Amino acid sequence: MFKQLRNRFLILNLIIISFIMLLAFSSIYLITYNNVQSDIERELRRVSEFDRNSGINKSKPQSGFTDTLPPVDANRLQPPPDRSVSFLLVTDENGNIISFSSIFDVDIDFYETAKNFAVSANKDIGKFKLNDTYWAFLIKPHPAGYQIVFLDITSRQGILTNLIYTFLFVALIMLFIIFFVSKFFADRAIKPVQEAFEKQKQFIADASHELKTPLAIINTNADVLLANPQDYIKNQSKWLYYIKSEAERMTKLTNDLLYLAQMDYSDVKMIFTDFNLSQLVENAILTMEAVFFEHGISLEYEIEPNLIICGSCEQIQQAVTILLDNAVKYTNTKGKVIVSLKRQQSNVLLSVANTGEGIPQENISKVFDRFYRTDESRTRKSGGYGLGLAIAKTIIEQHGGKISVKSNPNENTIFYVKLPAVTTLI
Repeated sequence: MFKQLRNRFLILNLIIISFIMLLAFSSIYLITYNNVQSDIERELRRVSEFDRNSGINKSKPQSGFTDTLPPVDANRLQPPPDRSVSFLLVTDENGNIISFSSIFDVDIDFYETAKNFAVSANKDIGKFKLNDTYWAFLIKPHPAGYQIVFLDITSRQGILTNLIYTFLFVALIMLFIIFFVSKFFADRAIKPVQEAFEKQKQFIADASHELKTPLAIINTNADVLLANPQDYIKNQSKWLYYIKSEAERMTKLTNDLLYLAQMDYSDVKMIFTDFNLSQLVENAILTMEAVFFEHGISLEYEIEPNLIICGSCEQIQQAVTILLDNAVKYTNTKGKVIVSLKRQQSNVLLSVANTGEGIPQENISKVFDRFYRTDESRTRKSGGYGLGLAIAKTIIEQHGGKISVKSNPNENTIFYVKLPAVTTLI
C-alpha cells in the first residue's frame, strides 16, 4: 500500500514538474524565437532600405539571362551592408530578374532558385532552406516590379535549434535528478506514516490479545459458576476471586489506554507549577523501600537537594514511580538499583540503573513502544502490560524533556531522564 502511495506521489510530482519545466522552456523559447524573428525582419528591412541610397542596376536583361549574368554598372551598384550575408533581386511584373545586388560571385541559377522559393511561398516575408543554408526573404513593391531581399539566417536558426536541444538535454537530466531526489524525500516522508500505521496495527493486535486473555478467564470461571447453580458462594469463592482479579487487570489496562489516548490527543493544556523534584524523587524512593527489601534488592541513591522544575507534580511522580517499578521487575536476585538526581547545566538529570540481564541492542529502540515486554512470562506474572514506559515517555516529552535508555547485556540497564530546570532553592 505504501509503495503504491509512494509511486503515485512520484508520478504526480514528475508530471507537475514536467509541466512546469515545459511551460518555462516554452516561454523562454517563444521569447527567444520572437526576438530572433524581430531581428531578422529588422535586418531584412534595413537591407531593403539600403537600395534607396545605393541604387541597383535596373537595366533590361539581355537574352539568355538565365545562363549569363546581366551587365552591371559598377559605378552605380553597391553591395548590401557587409555585416550581414544578404543579396537583393529586382524582378519585373512577370517575375523575371532584371537586376541584382550581391557580394557573392555565384551562378545565376542560384538567384533563380532563391527567387522561385520566395515567390512560391505566396507571402511577403518568410524563410526557406537552400543548399544547407537557411534564408529569410522579404518581397516589396519596386518601380520596375518587385524587390526581393534575401538574408542568411543559418546562424540564427542554429541558435533556435541548439536551444531546443539544450532544453531537451537539460530537461532529461533534471527529470533524472528530480526522480531520485523525489524518491528519497518521498521515502522519508512516507516512512513516519508507515511506521505509525504499523504501530497502530501492532497496538490494536496487542490490545486485543491483552483483552482476550482476561475475558477468556472470566468467561471460563463464569461457566464453572453456572454449572453449579445450587452451590454456596463460599464454596465457589475461588472462581469469583479469579473473575475479580482479571476484571481488575482489565480495568488497569483500559485506564492506561485511556490515559495514553488522553495525553496523545487531548487539547486541554495542563497547569504547570514549580515544584521540588529532589523532594519528589526522594519521597518516591522512600515509598518503595519496602518493595526493594521484599525482593531482596539493595538500593543506593544520590539526590542533589532543591532542584526545581516546572510541570505537573502528579505526572512527574507517576513517571518516576514507573521507572522505579520497572527497575524492581527487571533486577536480578540480590541485585542493585542505583538512583541519581543532579543538575546538568540548565537541566536536571535523573538516572535509574538496575543490574540484570539487560536489553538486547536490537530491542533498545522498542523499549518505549506500547505493549513491548522483554520477558513475557515475568511481566505477565507481575501484572504489567508493557504500557508503563510508554506512559513515562509521553509524560516526560510533554514536560519538554527527553528519556533514553542504555543497556549492557548481562550487566545493567540505565534509564536517563533530562528535564529543564528552573532554579535552586536557597
